[in-house]
Amino acid sequence: MKYRSWFQCIDPGCGETYDIFDVVYRCRKCGELLEVTHDEARLGRTSGEAWKKVFDQRIHSTTWPYGSGVWCRKEMVLPQLSDENVVSMFEGGSNLFWAERFGREIGVPDLWVKQCGNSHTGSFKDLGMTVLVSVVKEMRAQGQNIPAVACASTGDTSAALAAYCAAADIPAVVLLPRNKVSLAQLVQPISNGAIVLSLDTDFDGCMRTVQELTERENIYLANSMNSLRIEGQKTVGMEICQQFDWEVPDTIIIPGGNLGNVSALGKGFLLMERLGMISRRPRIVVAQAEHANPLYLAYKKGFREFEPVQAKTTLASAIQIGNPVSYKKAVRTLQEFEGIVEQASEEELADASAQADRTGMFNCPHTGVALAVMLKLLARGDIKRDERVVVISTAHGLKFADQKAAYHQRQIAGIASRHANQPIELPNDVGAVRDALLRRIDALAPKGAERAS
Repeated sequence: MKYRSWFQCIDPGCGETYDIFDVVYRCRKCGELLEVTHDEARLGRTSGEAWKKVFDQRIHSTTWPYGSGVWCRKEMVLPQLSDENVVSMFEGGSNLFWAERFGREIGVPDLWVKQCGNSHTGSFKDLGMTVLVSVVKEMRAQGQNIPAVACASTGDTSAALAAYCAAADIPAVVLLPRNKVSLAQLVQPISNGAIVLSLDTDFDGCMRTVQELTERENIYLANSMNSLRIEGQKTVGMEICQQFDWEVPDTIIIPGGNLGNVSALGKGFLLMERLGMISRRPRIVVAQAEHANPLYLAYKKGFREFEPVQAKTTLASAIQIGNPVSYKKAVRTLQEFEGIVEQASEEELADASAQADRTGMFNCPHTGVALAVMLKLLARGDIKRDERVVVISTAHGLKFADQKAAYHQRQIAGIASRHANQPIELPNDVGAVRDALLRRIDALAPKGAERAS
């Protein structure tokens, strides 16, 4: 059975369509964003139960390319793509971690963290980039003149683009805001051979520049305003359901910057619902850093108006975005999923990340934003203690090791580091080591517990 997909304008009053291999990012008629649309009538000829069995059989298999958490759903992602042009590193399939100890401590026993950072380049951006770069590979194979693929980035997008382009032997161009990404994030595209341009601006400035470049040249745009990225990222929600034996969690909390991930999450759930794979929707919560919070400010006004902000420096650098491209898509998703938007201060996100780390995690600051927002919603009763809650962890904490070290050394201005854990410096003396060690163990023991002498 042949399945098909196409680009379609998100404005229901317009509805213009374009070929999936056309170089187009916004509707040429009205200027709105596009989205990938599927022939759901044809997809619906297979029952929801049958689709679930197909995905269960494919995931983690060695049959190319279906072992990938994205490409095991190829009919619902990009059915026209030739298998030989799929550029995949078997992304997806990341751990859905039961945060049992942390959940017990805060009173949410059914708390889970979707570890999207456990991926090839260390972030969820791999899920979208496998789709986009695969399409570019097919377009080049068909003879289209696409000399390179470019993105503006605060770190993770550039790493994913550089890695997938390197695997496909396609030149990658990366525009980064100077001194606003971690060293670990900067070295990734450099190592993969990308053309890295470090600009004296913020992410929004890089975004404006890359849009102008890709409009004038044949260079292909890889940012999330390109809806191919959303098709890969929408599989996060589908994979979460699959990992819960096709049960839907009550609440999902996701960090929000450029907001493509928010609309992607909703898109996956809506497709599953329409195809009869699930019977209800989760509530979606978007967590923003207080220093980059345009969606939160609009939410407080009932989304009646939107004003970009000048994003301030935040530890959560990947979501330091004041004018998100996918704002309209995100609002639509939140309205369809009884959504909530909340913000976290710098101290709240740093402390929440460190507190969760003490229970066995190793969180990026963006996950810290989501955890801090969860704690706020729990305290005011917006999240009930009997809910199944999933926090989306967007990147691996190792990308932010310097920031974590600064937290524990109490070197971050304005942050008291309530959960700091500093090394104890001692002379090489058994007695001194023993005394210090036993004092620390006694301090960690539950109240009333006695240590055997």
